[in-house]
Amino acid sequence: MPNYNHSLPAEIHSAQAETDQIQSVDVVLVSPRNPLNIGAVARAMANFGFAHLSVVAPYEPHWREARSAVGADALLENAKRTESLAEAVAHCTLVIGTGTLTHRKPEQRVVQLPELPPLVQEELNRGGRVALVFGPEKHGLTRDDLSWCQLLVQIPTDPRQPSMNLGQAAAVCLYELAARAFSTQDATHEAAADATAQQVAAPSANLDLLATVIEEAMLAARYSPRSMQAANRHDLRLLLRRLAPTQRDARRILGLFRRILWRIKQSPK
Repeated sequence: MPNYNHSLPAEIHSAQAETDQIQSVDVVLVSPRNPLNIGAVARAMANFGFAHLSVVAPYEPHWREARSAVGADALLENAKRTESLAEAVAHCTLVIGTGTLTHRKPEQRVVQLPELPPLVQEELNRGGRVALVFGPEKHGLTRDDLSWCQLLVQIPTDPRQPSMNLGQAAAVCLYELAARAFSTQDATHEAAADATAQQVAAPSANLDLLATVIEEAMLAARYSPRSMQAANRHDLRLLLRRLAPTQRDARRILGLFRRILWRIKQSPK
């Protein structure tokens, strides 16, 4: 296999210098089956300066030994393993799912890959953390997986062959982000970042906690039959991510529903 070690474009060298921002991007693989694909993703991450990899419920127990992770052994060894997507993205304020629209009716905003870098840069500039999520090789992210995502990004491909290999898809997405999502912040940018710091979105774990308390209040109020609980839970996850409350607003809403739940429980039956 040829070793492509040509110089990267100057714009990517500049992007990789922005270590604070690039370190705030996580790459998450959900239930990957082939260790070679995991290794290929790790190598692509190393190529473009990304360092944080999370692997959710991998199929193969020996995935850290993937030989395809050329030059990325340490990255693969330090990768975080979780049992759920919720755990993997708990600390992230913007979770981006990847996939095609073939056989899928998205319930969140869809953006084409070239449109993604400015959105990522905006989130990072205000102090957020981003997760880029890839699904299993066989079928991609499920409807339930995507309920943890604020965005679904689509890679423009020929409609006759819309799907891509996991390693290739990751490389294309990471190149696009490395080239265009990170920039040196001058005084103007820093001032803007300070002004928006208070508006940073609530992390995924906070939204899950809020959804749990809202669901408890719905159950206590007998809002809907038990058979609807799973559907309500799914809809709540999506709704809260569409609303994108700030950390401060999420705390206020949480306090409100906790008080409502307490009142309901105190009321005579």
